[in-house]
Amino acid sequence: MKKIFILTGEPSGDKLASTVITKLQQSHSNIEYLSVGGSHLNKLGIKSIYDLKEITYIGFTSVILNLFKIRNKINKTVNKIIEFNPDILFSVDSPDFTLRVAEKVKSINPNIKTIHYVAPQVWVWRESRVKNFKKFLDHVLLLFNFEKKYFDKENIKNTFVGHPLLENKENVKTDLSNMIDDNKKIISLFAGSRTSEINILLPILLDFIKLMNEKFNKYNYVFHATDQNKNLIKNEIKKKNFSNVEVISDENIKSQILSNSIFAVAKSGTVSLEICNLKIPSIIIYKMNFINFLVVKFLVKTKFANIINIINQKEVIPELIQKECNAKEIFRSVVYFLKNPDLMKKQINEVNNTLDEIKSKTSSSLEASVILQKYLY
Repeated sequence: MKKIFILTGEPSGDKLASTVITKLQQSHSNIEYLSVGGSHLNKLGIKSIYDLKEITYIGFTSVILNLFKIRNKINKTVNKIIEFNPDILFSVDSPDFTLRVAEKVKSINPNIKTIHYVAPQVWVWRESRVKNFKKFLDHVLLLFNFEKKYFDKENIKNTFVGHPLLENKENVKTDLSNMIDDNKKIISLFAGSRTSEINILLPILLDFIKLMNEKFNKYNYVFHATDQNKNLIKNEIKKKNFSNVEVISDENIKSQILSNSIFAVAKSGTVSLEICNLKIPSIIIYKMNFINFLVVKFLVKTKFANIINIINQKEVIPELIQKECNAKEIFRSVVYFLKNPDLMKKQINEVNNTLDEIKSKTSSSLEASVILQKYLY
């Protein structure tokens, strides 16, 4: 029986990996899996060697403070992979963790094929890393076509597969009447998937809701959470006594809620592409501690945080970063959009034109699963 070890480092990577493995399971049932994964892979019946939360760190200071823990986790993960002896090590995103593991695994057992999904953003910072990837990566699966040149230059095998979050999925319709008041419009909120992000962004978003409720009574607010952090968000909402705020973690319901939203306020990250794909106008928010921000500002080559803005080299989707990421600024931006429907239409049109350039011709997850098959059989 063929074996694949799936290596992720955070919930978004777990979700991306699951879309590919779902396709692989449909065509090949005789593959044994083991992972460092979360709830999405778990729903496919794939066991994780430990809880994903144990390695989900964010920011430079967090990494430094947890350096010893991270090193131990890397070594433990490497040992488990070598013991499992897979045909393929399929690493997904979180390069500071997954690629360190892949490099060690390859040095111990060169026969294990290493395929990495979601290329490190060398176009944002540390382009010099690409030379090192050549030593231990057999294939890189790219989300964006413009990334090819960086890997072609070093003769690293790569394939543009597109972004799976841009695929149109058939959702099972669920009755949401007990959750959402039909008389009120929905604004979707995304405070992040990591506890450290939520601790910073959730209080800001709750203050934003307070400002909105003082001025309007026609909106419902829905936080999109992971299974791991939904209780944390619920507990904070309870303290505020809001009657028009919900938290959801079920993927199918999340997608339906987002589809029916009139606007979204989202933490910078991959979720923005899901929002864009469903043609929902939005703004991007992000905040980190001051030391991390200074380090990022020094290292990063791009002016923008959002991929749509990076591709266009202009702010198609407004970004409220650092000191601008506060309840009053979010309130001002959201109200401005809600009062100007033409502005929302303009954003959606510009976003759609950009997405047409970065979508896979067929299915991203299918194309990625085809590459995995080539290395298996």
